[in-house]
Amino acid sequence: MRHLIALLLLLCPLSAPAQEVDVELLLMVDVSRSMSGAELEIQRRGYIEALLSPTVMSAIHAGLLGRVAIAYVEWAGVNSQTTIVDWTMIAGEDDARDFVEKLSRSIPVGLRRTSISGALEFGAQMIARNTYQGLRRVIDMSGDGPNNQGRNVTDARDRVLDQGIVINGLPLMTRDGVDTPWHLEDLDEYYVNCVIGGPGAFAIPVTHWAEFAEAVRRKLVLELVGLPSLPPIRARTFGATPTGYDCEIGEKMWQRNFQYWQDR
Repeated sequence: MRHLIALLLLLCPLSAPAQEVDVELLLMVDVSRSMSGAELEIQRRGYIEALLSPTVMSAIHAGLLGRVAIAYVEWAGVNSQTTIVDWTMIAGEDDARDFVEKLSRSIPVGLRRTSISGALEFGAQMIARNTYQGLRRVIDMSGDGPNNQGRNVTDARDRVLDQGIVINGLPLMTRDGVDTPWHLEDLDEYYVNCVIGGPGAFAIPVTHWAEFAEAVRRKLVLELVGLPSLPPIRARTFGATPTGYDCEIGEKMWQRNFQYWQDR
């Protein structure tokens, strides 16, 4: 019997221990159909430029271990999440170049609806299943509108926070999209009250696409090491607005607009 057990142990190798990194950073990028093809491309290029910037690389090297794990996912509706680049350890410029080369291989495609809750749930599962162990775990959430499909956004947010994951936000508040009836004027307040959370969580609103790449760069630096010398662009911290915000505003906007088009 002992020989049999030993043989089984040899045939079933133990799983490798998780590799330690400073941060597990999941980039969740909105590709809902409210953004034009040009905006989707600007968004993708902005992340590429930021990941290759010397400032971001310096932030990675400044960490305790000098390496991070990053993944890039595009999302829209409740079941619309696509992993563009899976978990990759970045410890130097070659790693960053390999990451953005993979990111450049595909063209972003706009999809229907906006499910922040679905994206958060998908992101938490990706973090739970990866092979890294970060000193910090962060979901970096960009989006140009409020949740309008799937689980209540605050329920999803709280489930993610309960797992020790920090959620930061990049609310896209431009007016260049094709679906202006879906535009939420105070999307930054929505993100602060309904989406972000965890120790040190923050949101950086983007009001013009010209500032997008810079906003992403500064946001990545703050998420990687929180350098005080690089304050975020018009950053708002978690809990900075009064309570009582309607976190179901997106679902109500969808119902109102859907009913309007049905009645025409």
